[in-house]
Amino acid sequence: MEGTVFGFTEAQITEFGMTVGLTGFMLFMLFIIGELAWKSKAGKMGTFILFFVLAFGMLGFAAKAVIKQLWGI
Repeated sequence: MEGTVFGFTEAQITEFGMTVGLTGFMLFMLFIIGELAWKSKAGKMGTFILFFVLAFGMLGFAAKAVIKQLWGI
């Protein structure tokens, strides 16, 4: 079959990468933020600020995916 890789179309591979791949990358980034807070001995308030500020962009990306699903875009 032409235009496929291992039986998957380019659109299917892209969708898999955007959902599973980026989800895994975001979880890894949360691990890095936690490690940064632990190694810097940031305390409870510092850890909260690190997670809030550094993870805010990831929240926006996740919200975009939810909004796209709700609106059917």
